[in-house]
Amino acid sequence: MSLQLPTIGEWYYNPIGNEYFEVVAVDDQSATIEIQYAGGEVSEYDIEAWQQLSLTPASPPEDAGAAYESGYENDWVSDDTLHPESWMNPLSAIEPDSFPGIDDF
Repeated sequence: MSLQLPTIGEWYYNPIGNEYFEVVAVDDQSATIEIQYAGGEVSEYDIEAWQQLSLTPASPPEDAGAAYESGYENDWVSDDTLHPESWMNPLSAIEPDSFPGIDDF
């Protein structure tokens, strides 16, 4: 029987079912606790059901972001050089008027 209050971001282990999960939301108005299992599935408990669980605090898995599909690699970082001074320059949007053979004079 769990007498501890759920904490958002904390991981718990439920020996019944051998499940690890993280508390991702607590709704005080509806008295529900939303959890996400290590595999990514989302579920919800009401406060009465939460108190009936025999939970123990657990450490997060090695790749806790796997359920959110957010690995440790930074996909948004590229190797391209950024030039912030050209972002607001109106001349950078103009394409040059070059025609092959004519500009060769």
